[in-house]
Amino acid sequence: MNSRSGPLAVVAAAVLWGTAGTVGTLASAASVSLAAARLVLGGALLGTLALVTYRRTSNGNVPARRSPIVSLILGAVAVAAYQLCYFAAVARTGVAIGTVVAIGSGPVFTGLLSWIAGRERPSGRWALATAAAVAGCAVLVTGGRGTGGVGAGGVDAGGVALALLGGLLYAFYAVVAARAIGGGMASGVVMGALFGGAAVLMLPVLVLTGPGWLAHPGGLLTALYLGCATTGLAYLLYGRGLRTTPVATAATLALAEPAVAALLGVVALREHLSPVSWAGLALLALGLVVVALPAGARDPDAVTPGTARAAAGSRQ
Repeated sequence: MNSRSGPLAVVAAAVLWGTAGTVGTLASAASVSLAAARLVLGGALLGTLALVTYRRTSNGNVPARRSPIVSLILGAVAVAAYQLCYFAAVARTGVAIGTVVAIGSGPVFTGLLSWIAGRERPSGRWALATAAAVAGCAVLVTGGRGTGGVGAGGVDAGGVALALLGGLLYAFYAVVAARAIGGGMASGVVMGALFGGAAVLMLPVLVLTGPGWLAHPGGLLTALYLGCATTGLAYLLYGRGLRTTPVATAATLALAEPAVAALLGVVALREHLSPVSWAGLALLALGLVVVALPAGARDPDAVTPGTARAAAGSRQ
């Protein structure tokens, strides 16, 4: 994969993530149960593919570098924990604010963590484009409404803190994946390890939240699409993109997810976007275009760092 196709793979993954909310409305399931089923099915698929790939490519040879097993385990815990933080945040502070804070903080935390872990300072172009994209995402999701009102007391501080923790968890497992791929591990194996482990952790959540809806054809088909397409295929694409795309750039490009979700809501669900939301969508798109510019089109002296809907769990 060349350097130009990497960002395209990440955007393709974000497009698939963006379809999750619309498809999720087809299943009569609680949001947490639906997200757990999505992660369990997608993680099982990724884990199986990773195992097959590893056995076929290793040939019994010991890798030159020790696999980052501990990091991958922690990354798998972060994938599962993101789900819990996201839904807890949404329950306390609302879908719009929870989504904006969790998804919007992800690229910022990713840039900081990749800087700390790789000692690579994000470029000014990336910072400006990411700020524009995050601002556009916020305006798109909130529709220009103020974010101050969950009851008379305003925004729930605990909910915002949980959403920020979710953004940090996303950044953590994205950086873990990028470093493992950069260290020589196959991207499919890395994603299989992360999401296969997370699937094991989320299986009890699926059982406790009542998986009876999977017995209905509509529910099962919805879960299969969410697991196979928006998790399995999407993260295979995301992992391939990380081979040549700096993880901070990939995290910003992933903000295409709420844009796709919003457009699908308009087309498929006949939802309405206010003029302010359309302006936010345009600002988000502008930020994504700028951050996706080829390296040669960026500052030559800059160093490049190495609504989603509650029903589907946003990305994971």
